[in-house]
This record gives sequence, structure tokens and C-alpha cells, in this order.
Amino acid sequence: MSRVCELTGKGPMTGNNVSHANNKTRRRFLPNLNDVTLQSETLGRAFKFRISAAALRTVDHRGGLDKFMEKAKDSDLSANALKVKKAIGKASDGAEALS
Repeated sequence: MSRVCELTGKGPMTGNNVSHANNKTRRRFLPNLNDVTLQSETLGRAFKFRISAAALRTVDHRGGLDKFMEKAKDSDLSANALKVKKAIGKASDGAEALS
């Protein structure tokens, strides 16, 4: 399982451990990934994602999964998240055509 956020594309970064004696050794900064289930109001079902804590706060701030996917860049999303985005887009287009 890769250490990459499915919604934002945030992955590991590299840097240095710096000791008190100022010795520098390479290290990795891993994103804070969590397994979450997010509900889509348009599709009426839940989806499981492995996302960073920052992405979860962003989803809440924007008003849910559907509104987050509306503004998300396709290049940042994983293959699974891209399928969900397209399904939400099709469902919302169909709902607008009916009204």
C-alpha cells in the first residue's frame, strides 16, 4: 500500500535528522494517512479512501465529498477517486437535466 493521499496526491517528503552535534542524516517525512469512509450525497452511497488528515479537513470545509470532487484536479486524484469523481459528475448532470 503506497503512502500517498488518494484525494490530494500528498506523498512522502525527504529531509534531514539533525542531532545536537549538528550531524545530518537523511530521513522521510510521511503524510498522516487515515482510512476513512466518505458519504456521497449525489450518489447516495459511501466510499472508502486512504486520505491525509489535511485532506479530511478540506473535505469538511468545502461541504462534503461531492463539493470537494467538483473542485479537485484530476492529476491529484488516484484512479479510484477519479472514478468516483466522474460518477458524481454524471449523476449531477442528470439531476440538473431533470429539473
